[in-house]
Amino acid sequence: MMLIGEALIGEEPELAHIDLMIGDKEGPVGQAFATGMTQLSAGHTPLLSVIRPNLPTKPSTLIVPKVTVKNMDQASQIFGPAQAAVSKAVADAVEEGIVPKEKADDLVIVASVFIHPQALDYNRIYRYNYGATKLALKRAMENFPAIDTVLDEKDKGSHAVMGFKVSRLWDPPYLQVALDNPNLEAVLNVVRQLPKSDHLILEAGTPLIKRYGVDVITKLREVKPDAFIVADLKTLDTGNLEARMVADATADAIVVSALAPVPTLEKAISEAHKTGIYAVMDTLNQPDPMAVLKELNELPDVVELHRAIDVEDTAYAWGSIEAIKELSPKILVAVAGGVRVHTIPDALKAGADILVVGRAITNSREIRQSAEQFVEGLNKPEIDQFRVMTDF
Repeated sequence: MMLIGEALIGEEPELAHIDLMIGDKEGPVGQAFATGMTQLSAGHTPLLSVIRPNLPTKPSTLIVPKVTVKNMDQASQIFGPAQAAVSKAVADAVEEGIVPKEKADDLVIVASVFIHPQALDYNRIYRYNYGATKLALKRAMENFPAIDTVLDEKDKGSHAVMGFKVSRLWDPPYLQVALDNPNLEAVLNVVRQLPKSDHLILEAGTPLIKRYGVDVITKLREVKPDAFIVADLKTLDTGNLEARMVADATADAIVVSALAPVPTLEKAISEAHKTGIYAVMDTLNQPDPMAVLKELNELPDVVELHRAIDVEDTAYAWGSIEAIKELSPKILVAVAGGVRVHTIPDALKAGADILVVGRAITNSREIRQSAEQFVEGLNKPEIDQFRVMTDF
């Protein structure tokens, strides 16, 4: 038996983060326990968890400091409130039935304990570490999280220490604002006026990138750090190189043209997936996008059915959405070209996941109001992005 638990509780600088293993003495956790006690390292000396001197907790628990202990004040925090908190939490977990009482002598625990170098309040250190240890134990004994929970949550939240969120397209439909004006100041002015929404995507349009290069992504990020940003290169050659350039520029997606050779498309899609970004195939001027998709060994994440600005008097090309989605349950379909507020219901009814809108927002006298009308038309609630503690 080897079970893993993790929990974070509290507020800086006294917040507690516990990683722990619990398992049989004769198993891998027992081996780690013995190794930890005999192979010491400076600043990370493991210590037995005791409720008070001469009263170790059961199951026997080894505390391993995560942060290098540099002085006696920090050592006192580990050997004082943190040690007491972990041991009491383990004992209470047994008393409450979280850990079976009959197994208390057969199991051992290895707990990694985080103490912030600026932590001062012993009371908070004790309370936060107590709560985090007991929660981590409960999670370990319940094999939390279930894989379905991981898959459901992985794209929803943000890591608290990162300071920013990496957005993913898991909750369509979305509004994608196409920023095609090759005037950077005008574009940044538009971006500043856009509403904050979990269902809004920024597109660095082809004219904008042609003038300023992919480094314009950095300028957009300065205004909207958490935005999902699409780099509309409409790649026709050197697919892997351009996908890597886009990823290095911190964009979230690259647009490749469906008119490109199949090897170029495949290289761009493969490289995008290697670097963790989305690949968008733009069907502009491609009469049979389904034929192209069927030739690919690896599908794009998004297929953009694109009616060009210069031919906006023609009919929408939305008829193939259902067939495209039959290729993969994960594929998203974007529609671009002449999308207006009054056409939102038709686009969504046809199965569109992303509505690409340019001038109807960027050329509006009331940019924010216009964008809000489109967002409201999606009829999607905002996503809770800030579940970083104990709630699921």
